[in-house]
Order: sequence, then structure tokens, then C-alpha cells
Amino acid sequence: MKLSNSPIAWVPSVYFAAGLPFVVLNMVVVLMYKGLEISNAAITFWTSLIMLPWTLKPLWSPFMEIYKTKKFYVVTTELFTGIMFGIVALCLTLSDFFMASICGLALIAFSGATHDIAGDGVYMSELDNSQQSKYIGWQGAFYNIAKIVGTGLLVWLAGTLGELGIGAKGAWMTVLGTVAILMVVLSMYNACMIPMNECHSDSNISVKQVATDLKEVIKDFFTKRHIWYYIAFIILYRFAEGFVMKIVPIFLKTSIAEGGLGLSDKAIGLYYGTFGAAAFVIGSILGGYYISRFGLKRTLFSLALVFNLPFAVYTYFALYQPSTEWLIASGIIMEYFGYGFGFVGLTLFMMQQVAPGKHQMAHYAFASGIMNLGVMLPGMFSGWLCDEVGGFSHFFTLVLIMIFIPLTITRFIPFTYDNDKGKIEGSLNEALTEGEGVA
Repeated sequence: MKLSNSPIAWVPSVYFAAGLPFVVLNMVVVLMYKGLEISNAAITFWTSLIMLPWTLKPLWSPFMEIYKTKKFYVVTTELFTGIMFGIVALCLTLSDFFMASICGLALIAFSGATHDIAGDGVYMSELDNSQQSKYIGWQGAFYNIAKIVGTGLLVWLAGTLGELGIGAKGAWMTVLGTVAILMVVLSMYNACMIPMNECHSDSNISVKQVATDLKEVIKDFFTKRHIWYYIAFIILYRFAEGFVMKIVPIFLKTSIAEGGLGLSDKAIGLYYGTFGAAAFVIGSILGGYYISRFGLKRTLFSLALVFNLPFAVYTYFALYQPSTEWLIASGIIMEYFGYGFGFVGLTLFMMQQVAPGKHQMAHYAFASGIMNLGVMLPGMFSGWLCDEVGGFSHFFTLVLIMIFIPLTITRFIPFTYDNDKGKIEGSLNEALTEGEGVA
């Protein structure tokens, strides 16, 4: 098999290109704007809002079947994303750089969400079931490597350049320019390496027919048994995380005098972006083994506990503001490990309880979109809430109280399907009280 035809030649690069824009928009630009002295409320609101395309992408994904191939969309969106990162870097020289750069990042978000659709499409159309199983590890590994590069290496680079005296704007322009170059190079590479076996989309399919089919898929989703409980569960499982996600980088960077930990970008890149991301991967792997050993129904409540309780580490940090680096790093690692360990529970619940049925793939996409919305909405208002309650210590204490909401709804969630026996009835609470829970 020629290298250009081998999945190992393009699966890693496609999913690295999927992960890098997402993590830069979701996490890295938060630190960038904080360093450029934008208010916390503005940072959290706008950097959350621009993530909306990852929620809405199921609405336009069916229309992509009408024109061109999935490879075309992968290569084109990577090139467009690279160009836009370069433009956003130049926007930092403007007097009103904040809104100008936000508009550019919003376009990158739409491009990135479209890339996700096309990348998954190429993966499923070019690989048979055996190959999909074989390379799924490569897919996940390089998506997470992109997270480490983004929140680790790039943030560390910004901190290092800042220490050299080129200024915050100069440092972040260099970082964004680096991302731009990486995305353009990935576009050219994938144009050569992704196979061209896929046929062009069927031009005989009309927009009207696609819209009709989409309407039927949506109707079928919202008439599923227990669907409104499931939607509430999907949103609330990550409710506390939604508030924490945007505030934590700001809290780590804010000076001790202002209630933060006063870490440098280099330290944040190392602790939060490198050690934390690695702990997330390890937690995800172990969480998967835990579920496979005991089953999702018996483990879901404990997974919710492990996912939510570690957020308490930031309450401790905000109250006592420790300066010991190993203690801070250990707390971040513990939180990220719990995040990864518990997150797989929500992912599998969407796959096994929400998605099954006639339109399984589309319904999983809808569930994922709802999940992203559940993180985006609290993230938008997290900065405002932090200011309103009087600072980080009160904010993280409030978040600690919030975790009882997802724990309560998880305790009583009904299961519709049993992997071995088909449809079932009964709630998680019944399973636990009958002695089926994991000790």
C-alpha cells in the first residue's frame, strides 16, 4: 500500500487540523485577551458565543452532500482557517482590535465546524469497519495532541516571547501567525495525502429534498422516549464545567492582589495545557475501561461524581491562593483527570441511549450539539457572574454548589436501552437502590 493511500498518512493530520482551531478558539484566545487587558465579562461572553457553530453544524451538514466531495471541504476549510488566523493576527494592530478579531474568529469557528463534518465524513467513507476500529486511536490521539500544542506549546511560546520584550500584542501575533502557517501547511499536505476514491456528491439531490429529510430527522429526535429528560441531562452534566472553563485560565493569570494565582503564560502552558491535557487523555482511557468492566448504567453516577467534584480544587485555590507550584500543578492535573474520566460517561450515554434508532448518526450529532450549547451558554455569562458575586472565591464556591444539580439529575435518569437485551425500563436510582451500583 502506498503511503498516500494509507490511513496513517492522513488520519493524524486531519484530526490534528480539527483539534487545533477548536482549542485555540476555546481556550488560547481567552489568555490572549486577558493579556491584552480585555474585561473578564467581555472575554467569556464573546469567546463562548463564537463556539456556536459547533452546536449548529448538524443543521447544514446534510446540504454539504449536494456539492463537491468531503475531501474538498477538508482541504478548503483548512486553507481558509489558516488565512483567517493570519488576518486575525493583523487585526491585533488595530485600535479596535477586539471586535475585529472576534469577527475573524467567528469565521474560523464556522470553518472549523464544517471541517469536523467533512473530516468525519472522509473517515467513515474511506475506511471500512475494521479500519475505522484500527485507526480510532490515532484519531483521538492527534486531536488531543492538538490540545497539548494549543494550550501547552503555543501558550508557553507566548509567555516566552513576552519575556523577551516584544510586548503582549507582538507575542500573540506571532502565535496566531504560527497557527496560520500550520493550517496552510496541513491543507497542502492533506490535499496530497487524502485519497481521491470518493465520488462527487449527487447533484440530482435537491435542496428541498435535503430540507425535507432534515425536518423528518429533527422531528424523530424530539419525539424519542425520555428525550426531554435526556436533553436536560446532557446540558446539566457539564453545567458547572461551563461556568469554570472560561474563568479558570483568567483566574490562573490574574495577579494575586486581584484574587488570582498570578501565574505566567509559560507556567499556564506547562501546568494547564501540557500536564492537564495529558491527565485528560489518561483519565479518558481509564474511564473507558471502567465502563467496559461494570457497564454504563452501574457507573454513570460515579462518573458524574468524578467529573464534577474535582472542580472543588479551584475553590480551594481561590480561597487560599497557594504559591507552591507543585501544589497548583497537582490540583490542575487532578481536575483534568476527573474531567477526562467522567466525560466518557456522557459521550457513551449519548451514543447508547440518545442516538439509537433510524437516524443514529444524525441524532448523535444533535446530542453533541446540545452538549456544546450546554457548555457555551454558562460560559458566556461566567465572567459577568464572577464580577457580580464579588470575585473568584465566591464564584468558585457557587460553582461547587452547582454540582449538586447534575448529580441529582444523574441519580434518577431513566435508561431506554440495554446493550445486551435491547430496550429496558427503569432509572439509575432504581439500579443503585437495588444493589446493582458499583461499590
